[in-house]
Amino acid sequence: MKTVLLVISILLIIIVLLQSSKSEAAAQIFTGGGNELFQNRKERGSELVISRITLLLGLAFFGICLVAMFL
Repeated sequence: MKTVLLVISILLIIIVLLQSSKSEAAAQIFTGGGNELFQNRKERGSELVISRITLLLGLAFFGICLVAMFL
């Protein structure tokens, strides 16, 4: 169980680091140029795949942690 959590944790860290950075848009809030931050933008292609993998890994991590807590 701990090995699976470790592997999922490492994969989750890697996949989050691969996601496109939105920090540039978040930094524009303080400079007054935050027009692009709240735009409704659809993910496409590899960005969508990475986002879905992140969601699945996060759910798997959460589920395994819940199961491990009750064992």
